[in-house]
Amino acid sequence: MASPTEQRTRTAPTATRRPRTLPALWRELRSWPTLLVLAVCLLGGLPATIALTPAQDVTVLGQHVQLGARTPTPSVSGPAQLVQIGNTRLDIAPLQVWGPMRPQITLGPVQRNAAAAQVLDPERTVAARAQAADTLTSGFVRWYGWGALGLVGVCVAICAVAGCVRTLALLRRESRGAPGGHVTIAELWHRGAGTVGRTTVLALAASLLAWAVCGVLAWSGATRGLSDIRSLTQLVGSYHLSPSPEGPTVFGYTGAVIGDSRAARVGGPPVPDATPEDTACERSADSLASELTLVTGAPVRNLACSGASISQGLRGPQARGGDTSVPAQVGRLKQIAGLQYVVVAIGPNDLGWSDFLAYCYGVPDCADRFTAGEFDYRLAAFDRDYGDLLQDLTALPGRPQILVATSYDVFAPGREPGDCADARGPAGVPGLDAAKTELMHERNQALNDVLRAGAAKYDLAVVDPPLAPLCSPPSADGLGADLQGLGDRYPFHPTGVGSLRVAAATARLLDHEPS
Repeated sequence: MASPTEQRTRTAPTATRRPRTLPALWRELRSWPTLLVLAVCLLGGLPATIALTPAQDVTVLGQHVQLGARTPTPSVSGPAQLVQIGNTRLDIAPLQVWGPMRPQITLGPVQRNAAAAQVLDPERTVAARAQAADTLTSGFVRWYGWGALGLVGVCVAICAVAGCVRTLALLRRESRGAPGGHVTIAELWHRGAGTVGRTTVLALAASLLAWAVCGVLAWSGATRGLSDIRSLTQLVGSYHLSPSPEGPTVFGYTGAVIGDSRAARVGGPPVPDATPEDTACERSADSLASELTLVTGAPVRNLACSGASISQGLRGPQARGGDTSVPAQVGRLKQIAGLQYVVVAIGPNDLGWSDFLAYCYGVPDCADRFTAGEFDYRLAAFDRDYGDLLQDLTALPGRPQILVATSYDVFAPGREPGDCADARGPAGVPGLDAAKTELMHERNQALNDVLRAGAAKYDLAVVDPPLAPLCSPPSADGLGADLQGLGDRYPFHPTGVGSLRVAAATARLLDHEPS
């Protein structure tokens, strides 16, 4: 066994070399060739590694997904990106990331399979989403790890090239200055090995530190952006194209009414000096717009058209008999100067309400799951279209007040119609009963819930038409029925009295007195 003196003697050289390491690295860090190598590794090697590291394949809810990072740009920050194969690239604006490492998710084409259906199963959706989040996280972490290895390789390659250049420069300098002009390889290695080694250590340390910082910034930006996201629309945004203005600028109207046959008031007296459009849309002289003109004392423009829906009528042109094409009602609104308020009545045509009503008249029981599913599907589609419509209306020039009219019940819910001819329907059909009227009321309420929710989102006024259902006792004021019955030309639509009642209810909600 060696003595303590011998042990100290053996370890002494190591102890004397350690303190020299940090000063040598510090001296190397101050040399301009080393600083140039570090700059190349950080400004060139780091973006190159991000761009060249292959995306990692994972399977999430039965979908093939690739996780990686988008190609770096010179900007100091930018959004993450969603790539839809065969479609487009979508910037995910809420996920703003500082630094060059901005996540990219490539998805598609979407597959319909049992794994994808898990997210729609109420009993499995929470677990499915958690599993999907874990899979996406592990995929990105795997990409990040491979990127770190790639960065090491890039830095070593850059340092090797830099070492060769420095060695050649040393060889040229020493060959010119040495007697005889010859320098051995051993001498070159002895002089250059330490420099190249220290440069490589510094380059790797700086690059891996920058890689770690980029990873933290990417993680922070993604988690911060996702914290307030509750829907896919919030995440990637929505596509919205508002109708273009239609026709010349119109003056002299304080308000306007847009919507379907209920607002146009089909079945009433014709409009004096009716235009071809008035005739095609079946607008009446006692429409909601006309009655509002009488109630408020200020002109109201009637743009409502029979058969209108949001997509074909309000936000898009509407074909009305033969070659008549009615321009988008929203486009017409944009050309009314000085508009103070707009009343919108929409919904039943989008849902095909008459289909469900006729079905309930014709079958003993209309509460089947097939028609219930069809109603839910149409209501969801209407909800999306209605959101686009509200965006258009709340962005109108001059920001007029918007009033949304809800849908009225045609029959009192849950009440046996008794000997009411309107409820019995045509000869040979089962007609309506209390269960059917209750079902129609529930579906009408579902429509009104959507209308109210949209109005609440934009802080808009809601008009509840005070119309008495069919088969109700005669009104105490003796003005007559509010709705047309089966014996009239347009059943279930407002009468002139009904339009007047809706106009009075609307006028009470106006923010200002029309001038």
